[in-house]
Amino acid sequence: MQTLYDVVIIGAGPAGLAAAVRCDEKGKSVLLVEREARLGGILKQCIHDGFGLIRFSEKLSGPEYAERYMDMLKKTKVDVTTLTFVTDIEKKDGLFELTLVSRSGVTAVKSKTLILATGCRERTAKQVNIHGTRPAGVFTAGTAQNLTNLLGQLPTKKCVILGSGDIGLIMARRLTLEGAKVLGVYEAKSTPSGLTRNIHQCLHDYDIPLYLSHTVTRVFGDDRLTGVQISEVDEKMQPIAGTESFVECDGLILSVGLIPENELAERLGVQLDPKTKGPVCDQNLMTSVPGIFSCGNALHVNDLVDYVSESAVTAADGACGFENADGEFSFIEPDGNIAYIVPQKIDLTKSKSEVCFYFRSRDVLDKCTLTFSANGKTVKEKKYPFLRPPEMERLVLSLDGAGLKKGDKIKVTLEGGKK
Repeated sequence: MQTLYDVVIIGAGPAGLAAAVRCDEKGKSVLLVEREARLGGILKQCIHDGFGLIRFSEKLSGPEYAERYMDMLKKTKVDVTTLTFVTDIEKKDGLFELTLVSRSGVTAVKSKTLILATGCRERTAKQVNIHGTRPAGVFTAGTAQNLTNLLGQLPTKKCVILGSGDIGLIMARRLTLEGAKVLGVYEAKSTPSGLTRNIHQCLHDYDIPLYLSHTVTRVFGDDRLTGVQISEVDEKMQPIAGTESFVECDGLILSVGLIPENELAERLGVQLDPKTKGPVCDQNLMTSVPGIFSCGNALHVNDLVDYVSESAVTAADGACGFENADGEFSFIEPDGNIAYIVPQKIDLTKSKSEVCFYFRSRDVLDKCTLTFSANGKTVKEKKYPFLRPPEMERLVLSLDGAGLKKGDKIKVTLEGGKK
């Protein structure tokens, strides 16, 4: 391991792997830092298929998708360090100074740019205000997936799943195939939170019931979970008194949302978007701190790993082409029907002819129209037959001829009927 790099990438999941390969292609010196013993991130435990349809035009499992990039990585000059933690980062004289702690001790390295590919984490029971004791048997969906797929341990024989996020839906099917009884998936919202294909393939195909506008309000049990209290919720997702019921089970699987891991970004003074919980970025995925780039689920939670890799390539290109801190920005101004949009600003000094936007609708909408406008002129308009909040949308937009100037607002409106 050398002491000065062009790019240091933190996190070696799908985003970090793709970014490392791309930076090497650009002829840059790269250090890839991973805190786990093996590369691949969450993909290591995702043994179901459906990965890679866009990136590789094949249906791959998670480990197979990661292996494709690890095979590419082996052909590069990228330095890789595993079981390594970044304990401190400072910027001095235009360089980032990182303190790394690994099996070999404490190491200091410097880098011209950073790419944050730190992924995301799951919300826990206490973060969704479930009351009661603290018995064994309460797992996040990712933990249950790790136990089942990597460690060969069945975490429950009869369980309830709270939240209809994609990992929870996939685990409903996986636990059923392993012989467990999934009593139901309970969702506090009035609409499912997972992809439509997972609702059908993981619940409908296995006769697993989905209860909308219901939540778990209490757990019971001393050493081991013995049951949960289910309550109906109102339109504000608040429990309705008098609707409580008891469900006997020995497992509660939580699929109640993901939060981008951005503690390092916050320590570095990176501005975060309260909607995505990830950094505010320009079209090159550079954050508010010059020389720091973000990608993958650390930037915003993606539906497909293919788009994680795509954003990693964008961030890598930005990091490899980084020269100075000066920029002139136009800002994206979305309306209330848009839950979030990334990137949030355009650097006019480094503008590409085309910009890739990712967005989600706030509500389920029918027959809707997305419009980008600047200086009173419509830049792009696209019609959708419907939009659902769980399903992220991707749109490539040419800004040529928009006549953008420093400080201009690019208004993004989404109009359609709520379903």
